[in-house]
Amino acid sequence: MSETRTNRSRADTARAALLEAALADAPFEGWSDALLAKAASKAGLSAGEVKLYCPGGVIDLVIFWWKEMDETASEAIRSGEAPAKIRERVTRAVLLRLEAGAGHEEALSRARARLLLPDGIADGAQLAFETSDMIWRAIGDTSTDFNWYSKRTILTGVWTSTLAIWLGESDPDKPETRAFLDRRIANVMEFEKVKARANSLLATLPDFAGMAGRARFGAR
Repeated sequence: MSETRTNRSRADTARAALLEAALADAPFEGWSDALLAKAASKAGLSAGEVKLYCPGGVIDLVIFWWKEMDETASEAIRSGEAPAKIRERVTRAVLLRLEAGAGHEEALSRARARLLLPDGIADGAQLAFETSDMIWRAIGDTSTDFNWYSKRTILTGVWTSTLAIWLGESDPDKPETRAFLDRRIANVMEFEKVKARANSLLATLPDFAGMAGRARFGAR
């Protein structure tokens, strides 16, 4: 696992121990309840403790790991000097989130596959959206209303597609991933420019609905 956190709850301490034990075997066995039982044995936890701390089975352990990586990335994104341009900040943040799983690519690939199964797909979609939200918040986004949702929805698509490339690239420097991410971010920025121009244009147009209302009901 990436790092040891202080002030953990007893439940999170147990989940961290399970995760540490599971990561060694997950690349070969996949994320299954058999893996969870094996990890429990290695971590010295009873079946009752596993049921208490991971009531949803191995999916709960995958979710715990994902959120641990989000937290690690959030801390990294917020530290150091952030680039001035929003495009560079988003790119840096996505790369740091990917790096939070570095060294465990095969285990992460198997976790991603597990989340694509019927009993994990809703959790997988929620986790992807939460990662996008974490990235925007970590780089200082203060948008509200529709912009809040649109930014996160768009970045979720960028994140999930970039993660797939990153997991499949054997070169540790990940040049294909970086090039792919640059292209996707460029597409997003172009979309934002078009949206801004459209909003600016709409703001200059007459209020046709208001005019129609006044014509029908008269000025109030």
